[in-house]
Order: sequence, then structure tokens, then C-alpha cells
Amino acid sequence: MEDQLAFPTGAWELPEELQMLRETVSRFMREQVRPVEDKQPHDCYELPKEELARLQSSARQLGLWCPASPSEYGGIGLSLLGQVLVAEEAAKCKMGAYVPACGAFGIDPPSVIWLGNQEQIQTYGIAAIESGKKNFVAISEASGGADPARSITTKATRRGDTYVINGSKMWITAADNADWGIVFARTGGEGGAGISCFIVDRHSPGLTVKPIPVIRSYAPYEVHFDNVEVPASNMLGAEGEGFAVCQKWLVHARVPYAAGVIGIAQEALRMAIDWARDRKTFKSRLADKQAIQWMIADSEMEIQAARLLTYQAAWRGDLGHDIKIEASIAKVTATETAGRVVDRCIQIFGALGIARELPLERWYRELRIKRIGEGPSEVHRMVLARHLIGRA
Repeated sequence: MEDQLAFPTGAWELPEELQMLRETVSRFMREQVRPVEDKQPHDCYELPKEELARLQSSARQLGLWCPASPSEYGGIGLSLLGQVLVAEEAAKCKMGAYVPACGAFGIDPPSVIWLGNQEQIQTYGIAAIESGKKNFVAISEASGGADPARSITTKATRRGDTYVINGSKMWITAADNADWGIVFARTGGEGGAGISCFIVDRHSPGLTVKPIPVIRSYAPYEVHFDNVEVPASNMLGAEGEGFAVCQKWLVHARVPYAAGVIGIAQEALRMAIDWARDRKTFKSRLADKQAIQWMIADSEMEIQAARLLTYQAAWRGDLGHDIKIEASIAKVTATETAGRVVDRCIQIFGALGIARELPLERWYRELRIKRIGEGPSEVHRMVLARHLIGRA
């Protein structure tokens, strides 16, 4: 009995400092971000400059600036679990699916920049934190985005002290206003060993971008490289090591990605519950109808399951484990759960659910993309199946 009593309890309880972080972000969203966003057009994806500057100044004072970036370079330096908590709360606004907290917390530069040398970190990484601007990552191509080791055809050819890049990338977010981007191009033969990683200035001669209209207002871009010259000093890591860099960045990015959609699902459910409590039809509240109760109950159960899987992936990542499988599980479960939850919430609201008076129809459109972004659900299922069964 004494041994049982001595066994530590509360293994799944968040540390107090992370609970306080979550409460601080939640309060900031509720009291500062959403009142500003509510005044903007339904499908906007950026705030007026003066409003954004004010929110960013407040966020810096609270220590909420660039959560994933190392503290020695000006970020918060949060653990992966800490990033998950911030991502979940920061998504609880109209534009939260793709612009968390409406940009109030700045935008972390691609984490691969911290693998560079000190000159690269200073010139690009630290400068990005100071500016709060988003920079693009160019992996996907028309030949396919879910399997970059085989699908990348964009080439980088060495000519003296420069590399010359030719080819095109597709579905690249923020390529229009970025100062620079991370570009993966083929410098060798087939497979991952032939891919290298470059830092490319956005305004390099020969680099052009074209928007690709999609179901959200925040369009991605096609980025075309026509003899774009990049200094050899702008290579991240050694030649041929780009795929390994790409893999590490993608795996860890999937976990906060999953957390963000969980935040949207939870906020949609909160709205639906409030509506069901107040809305009366046929002499009774919606909340008293079994069909509505079951939709609410199913949604909460699925959200809790997705959240625990996401927290577990983050926790194991912070312990230094390979989380490729856990990240895939969290990504698929969270994005598919969020889609179902928002769909149910629209049903609970009825016609009002598809009106632009509420954010639900916007979230419905934007969450559909989430099942494709960061690797489609089918590819992650394949990864899990091969892990369980073994490759044929």
C-alpha cells in the first residue's frame, strides 16, 4: 500500500507555468485581439497596420513574441508542448486558421534557419524576429508535394561561388510579401540525398510569384525561378543534406498545426453550445433536443481525444524522441476532427451557421485545406500503416 501511495500522481497535468501561459494567451485573445478583429471584413487576413502594431507591442511586453524561436535570438523559446498551447489559443479568431492571433505574436521564421551558421542566423533569423514578418518555405511542386524526396525537380546548379536555380514551386504561402524564403532544390541525383536547402532573397532577379486563387481569401502562390542566382554561402547545411533538414522541420511543424485546428473546433463548439442554450424552437430549447445533445457530446469527445494525441506528440518530442508517427497521428486526427466538429456546429446554428455574420462558414472552408496541408491524410495513414505492418 505504501508503494502505491508513493507513486507519483497527476502525470497528465500541465506544469503550472504552462497553465499560466495558456491563461495569458486566452485572455489576450479575448480582451485584445478579437475586439479588433471583429471590426474587420469577414474574410480579411490582415489587420490595419496601426492596429497590428499596437497588438504586437502589447504582445512583446507580455513576453508573447515568436513563441517557437530561441530566447537568445529574441523569441520565447517555448518547448513543443508550450508551442502547442499557444497555437491552440491563438487560433480562436476568424483568421486564426492561417494567421494565429491575427499576427499579434509575430511570425516565427522557419525553424531550419537556426541550423545555419551565425552569419545566416544574424542576417535572416534574428532580422525576421525583429520585423515580425512571415517568410516562405518552398517545397511542393506540380510534380507532387507529399513526397519531396522523389517529386522535387527544381534544380540548383553550381557556378563558381553561386548556385543557379531553375524551376517552379506551388502552393507557397506568404511568397508575395516575404523578405526571403527557404527553398529546397535538387543539386544531385534522384532521392533525398540529391536535395539541398537554400536561403533565397525574395527580390532576387528571375524570381517571380503568381497567386493561386483557392477557397480561402489568403491565397498561396506559384514561385518561379528563372536562372535565380544564390550565393553559395546561402546554402543551409552541406550540399545534399536538404532533405534531412526538410524532414525534421516538417515533422515538428505538424504538432502545433494540429493544435491550431483543435482550438478552432473548441471555439466553434463553445459558440454552438451557447446558441443551443438560448435558441428556442417548437416551445423548447435546442439544448433540450437529443439530436443536438448528441452532436455536442460527440464533438467534445472527439476534441478531447485529438487534444491528448497532440499533447502526447509534443511531450515525446520534448523528450527527444523521434515523433514522426505521433505527429502524423495527431495531424490526421486533429484536422479530420475539426472538420466534423465545425460541420456539426453549422448544423446546430442552421441557416445562421452559413451566414457571414459568424466565422463558422469561413472556418469550414479553411479547415478543408488543413486535411491537405502538411501532408494529406492519406499519406500520413500510409506512414502509419507501413510502420505497423512493415514495408512490402
